[in-house]
Amino acid sequence: MATEKKFRTGLVQIPVKLGDRKENQETVRRWMKEFYKPAEMTTALVLPELWDVGYALDSVPRLADPNAAQAVEFLGALAKQHNCWFAGGSVMTEDGGKHYNRTLVINPKGELVTHYDKVHLVPFITVEDGVFEMGDKPCIFDMDGIKAGTVICYDIRFPEWIRIYALRGVEVFFICSQWTRNRMDLYRTMIRAHAIENMFYTVAVNNCDLSGDIDFGGESFVSSPTGEVIAECSGTYDGKFADIDATSIDENRKFLKVIEKRRPTLYRELVS
Repeated sequence: MATEKKFRTGLVQIPVKLGDRKENQETVRRWMKEFYKPAEMTTALVLPELWDVGYALDSVPRLADPNAAQAVEFLGALAKQHNCWFAGGSVMTEDGGKHYNRTLVINPKGELVTHYDKVHLVPFITVEDGVFEMGDKPCIFDMDGIKAGTVICYDIRFPEWIRIYALRGVEVFFICSQWTRNRMDLYRTMIRAHAIENMFYTVAVNNCDLSGDIDFGGESFVSSPTGEVIAECSGTYDGKFADIDATSIDENRKFLKVIEKRRPTLYRELVS
């Protein structure tokens, strides 16, 4: 009999104010007061991409958080206070003299478990390509017995990259983003497709409303491995929770054989 793999996830959909770390932290605190309710099961919260300062790309040297120390301290204190994980949501950080768009994974003890540096950098609208350094590895971690992974926004346009997570056994896939309002149908369709083809849960949290002069669409949501939307937010400041049971994911993958029936020798062009 399979070990139960149940947890609760929370969609922390907040509007990110451009370049204002203090106000964005206050918005997160307000969200916790308004939406968070304690639970006995493992709880994983997800924030938007660059929730601390947004895409303030003209001020990166001034705003970048050295080694993400401020973010780790802030999220660590909240994680300990509320006994929850922060499993997605990136910040602008400086590390070794270079700048990164970096997701932090914080456990309920307030400890930094791991991090993910965005691998695919946006070359349009919010042009981070050439501003941030590219990451070069996936982020996969154990969340109280559940195999989890995380990526950032533009990464979802690269299904080859997402497939790596499924091949390594990920059962829940966290995504943080800043996706514009006029492209929300595309955003939701791609993420649901990733859930279906990789047979894992997806938890996606998006920025909302105006950040600078760009309008972001919100509509954060949770998708099951069959593409069913089991929780979703509005297009503005909001919060939702969903209970997830990932117990049968491995069994279902073995039944459909979507991993073992692959023919990698035919796919070489994907990595050429």
